[in-house]
Amino acid sequence: MMTHATRDIAFMKMHGLGNDFVVLDARVRPVGMTAALAQAIGDRHRGVGFDQLAVIETGDGDADARLTFYNSDGSTAGACGNATRCIARHLMDESGRSEVVLTTERGRLLARDAGDGLTSVNMGQPQLRWDEVPLAHEMDTLELPIEGAPTATGMGNPHCTFFVANAESVDLETRGSEIEHHPLYPQRTNVQFASVIGPDHLRMRVWERGVGVTLASGSSSCATAVAASRRGLTGRRVSIDLDGGRIEIDWREDGVWMTGPTAHVFSGTFMADWLERVS
Repeated sequence: MMTHATRDIAFMKMHGLGNDFVVLDARVRPVGMTAALAQAIGDRHRGVGFDQLAVIETGDGDADARLTFYNSDGSTAGACGNATRCIARHLMDESGRSEVVLTTERGRLLARDAGDGLTSVNMGQPQLRWDEVPLAHEMDTLELPIEGAPTATGMGNPHCTFFVANAESVDLETRGSEIEHHPLYPQRTNVQFASVIGPDHLRMRVWERGVGVTLASGSSSCATAVAASRRGLTGRRVSIDLDGGRIEIDWREDGVWMTGPTAHVFSGTFMADWLERVS
């Protein structure tokens, strides 16, 4: 007979620049994640709270692990750059290696130790065609027919980037929620408001679909750097100041590389009786 202790589930709480995650390791023991359970865990008053939840599973082929992501509203996310960096750091510390290969809905991602406590991950090439983002119908993704002429970019999930004079002055909760559900984005969208500080420096604030305002977002940072470069506002390598700190983005020939700090804050256990009540 299975005891409550054997049905408890261990987890890690991590963050990258304040973009916070609950991470479950299903490589040894399967985790029956559902939208309802993700929502319960994501409740910052009755659960643990997170921007995204990540499940680590055994990798296919030469991949060290496969990652699946959930938003705090229980929906799934195709990519989560900061969580990918956090988990890559955990796997590198676990194995003693300086590189790992991860697979997500985005595809095969290479991550490596960048030194000085920083972790880099190649988030792959940006998706620039309207049907890749995706958008509702064919159009130029550089300037969308939305007030403010934002740029659309896919990074495994859809993004909508506005370039504004002062990102600090934007009513992020109102505008972010409005744009997330814009009819041009059939799968909803992440929303960024960015100001150009210099030719290699941006200030950005983020609204994540299925989450809301976040202190940082890795895929949003990648999308914003790509959009700024495409519009001739910056070069292909930029520093981005987010509410949670600074991240470095480098759009290279082999993909968009993201480099920044990670933190493993604490580990804990979800008790079986609580899991039964909320599942």
